Amino acid sequence: MKVGIGYDCHRLQKGRRLVIGGVSIPHHKGSLGHSDGDVLIHAICDAILGAVSAEDIGTHFPDTDARYFGLDSERILTKCLEILKEKGFRLVNVDSVVILEEPKIGPYRKEIIRNLSRITGLREDDISVKAKTKEGFCFVGDKEGIEAYAVVLVEREPQNWMDLTGGV
Repeated sequence: MKVGIGYDCHRLQKGRRLVIGGVSIPHHKGSLGHSDGDVLIHAICDAILGAVSAEDIGTHFPDTDARYFGLDSERILTKCLEILKEKGFRLVNVDSVVILEEPKIGPYRKEIIRNLSRITGLREDDISVKAKTKEGFCFVGDKEGIEAYAVVLVEREPQNWMDLTGGV
């Protein structure tokens, strides 16, 4: 088993969509990013890549590459899951925190978890999405940004029946 941690942050800007965990959330500001700016999915991606020593999301999807401009982050997560599988691992669970002052994401939490479950293949009860504020502190507290942290647990995929029995 291995553990990975991921982090992402973006400025919030009027006229952009706010996407968290692949769910569009109504708000007058959205994440400013090269892709769709989904900080939660980006943090999960970095956690997955880190767990299997596959560098980071910026290495695989550089913001200097026009092909990725406006890219749906679900596609980024799908690619990171493919890398995980290529390395011989599978995702066990995701624990995450989204930090923003507004809007409150509590009403969207179940939809976000359902969507992440659909993308990752994990059961909903193996995905945690928590929401926090900065209580007026820093750029997030000033309602100018959004942050997310994610921790994932991954385990090696069994290669044969000996792996499943512990070599008995």
